[in-house]
Amino acid sequence: MRYLRLLILITSTFASILSHAASARATPCSAPEYRQFDFWLGDWEVTNPAGKVAGHNHVTREYGGCVLQEHWAGTGGSLGSSFNIYDPVRKVWHQTWVDNTGTLLELEGGLKDGSMVLSGEQVQADGKDLLNRITWTPIQVGGDRKVRQLWETSADGGKTWAVAFDGLYAKSH
Repeated sequence: MRYLRLLILITSTFASILSHAASARATPCSAPEYRQFDFWLGDWEVTNPAGKVAGHNHVTREYGGCVLQEHWAGTGGSLGSSFNIYDPVRKVWHQTWVDNTGTLLELEGGLKDGSMVLSGEQVQADGKDLLNRITWTPIQVGGDRKVRQLWETSADGGKTWAVAFDGLYAKSH
């Protein structure tokens, strides 16, 4: 009888461990951190500070909800895409951007005061480093939900910053 109880205990413990492992595999990327950038999801018309359309952006959740993928089409013919994922080991968001001009941009960071702030260095053609910082801020304008994207660059290690792009995202209709 003692051995039977021990066998039942071992079997139920093993079954519990397997069930927990299967459930963890069945719901990857389900932690709340993976939803921090969801305010950027959707179809957007993007305008510059003067109100002129700069392009359109389609941001989708891909790969089982683990990745936000951006699909950019600028009015001047630029095309690009970014892949955005939360790294739970290092507790940072990572973005890899590529476009039809051959640009590769890798940024990392996270949520700060309600804004997603990602930054990273980029080696220029002349061999000098350029620091990029992009901030996405959800805002409410009247009854409309919008997102402001501010892309800044620094050639002096962050002492001074210049605006590379300032766009207001409004939901496309």
